[in-house]
Amino acid sequence: MSLKYSRQRESIRENLINRMDHPTADMVYSDIRQIYPNISLGTVYRNLALLSDRGEIARIHTKDGTLHFDRNTEPHDHFVCRSCGRITDIEAPSAEEIKEEALKNFPGSIDECIVTFYGLCGDCVSSGSN
Repeated sequence: MSLKYSRQRESIRENLINRMDHPTADMVYSDIRQIYPNISLGTVYRNLALLSDRGEIARIHTKDGTLHFDRNTEPHDHFVCRSCGRITDIEAPSAEEIKEEALKNFPGSIDECIVTFYGLCGDCVSSGSN
């Protein structure tokens, strides 16, 4: 399905592609407002949802209910710091291996496996944060 071109949507997409963190909609909104001062938060949310639904970006749901976005749509795992909330990509055994192990003990089918690790990041460990 073809979409009508939108400068604002393209700016949102570019914002995500050019960053290595996993921003919230509010973080993207703050950046995009520097380019389009009159853009609404709702417009940013709608475009992030659209880009996600189209598979151009990924959504990351965290335990605290905060929704983050990721430019990397390839299967990979994440680490969420319980202190500062930072989300980073993490190398771990493949989700496919975990899925295969789970299927040995599960009579159904598994379509997807998403692994998220929680703990303290290196910065928070160094600073003594809890």
